[in-house]
Amino acid sequence: MKKTIRVLVVDDHRLVRLGTSRLLNDVENFEVVGEADSGERAIEMVRDHMPDVVLMDVHMPGIGGLEATRRCLRVNPELKVVVLTMFEEDPYPSKLLSIGAHGYLTKRTDPTELVRAIHRVMAGERYISSDIAQHLALKPYTDDHSPFEILSSREMQIALMVVNGRKVPEISLSLSLSPKTVNSYRYRIFDKLNVNNDVSLTRLAIKHRILDAETMAG
Repeated sequence: MKKTIRVLVVDDHRLVRLGTSRLLNDVENFEVVGEADSGERAIEMVRDHMPDVVLMDVHMPGIGGLEATRRCLRVNPELKVVVLTMFEEDPYPSKLLSIGAHGYLTKRTDPTELVRAIHRVMAGERYISSDIAQHLALKPYTDDHSPFEILSSREMQIALMVVNGRKVPEISLSLSLSPKTVNSYRYRIFDKLNVNNDVSLTRLAIKHRILDAETMAG
């Protein structure tokens, strides 16, 4: 008898969570054990429900998918994290794969590919959708580089929180860092990216598709 694959769906959009959950619950030997609308909630549910696989969005309120992936894997090193997001360009794929994500798919992915990806990561493989894999393979031979690629994972995380409108006290509380440390990261990010303030950082993020202007408006 095949082992049931227990899945946690993490996305801040309820319709996406519901649709993905219904899809997977209809697949033989799949069971959605819960849904989370933030990275913080995902960490709690990984601890409480011990899923085999987490489908993780990137752009969410709070700590976001990058830090949530890191913390979920700290709770359970055997966990398989598959990123399911609308962001397909670096630095997201490289950053998430480097911190331990096992798969990376876009939300345009066909349902059959999503199921295949989960089976593959459960078998111990990594799975990257073909369009993202091609982009990563060709990247060394193109001039299409994002300035955000030079940021460390922690700098990238704080940059994302800043451009999503989070203030220093909020970031400090979410990441258990002192406000002074958060500000040190902010100014280091400004220096690396050659920007002067949060507004110019946000404009740069939109320009390089790190942040979606329509998402911000919504």
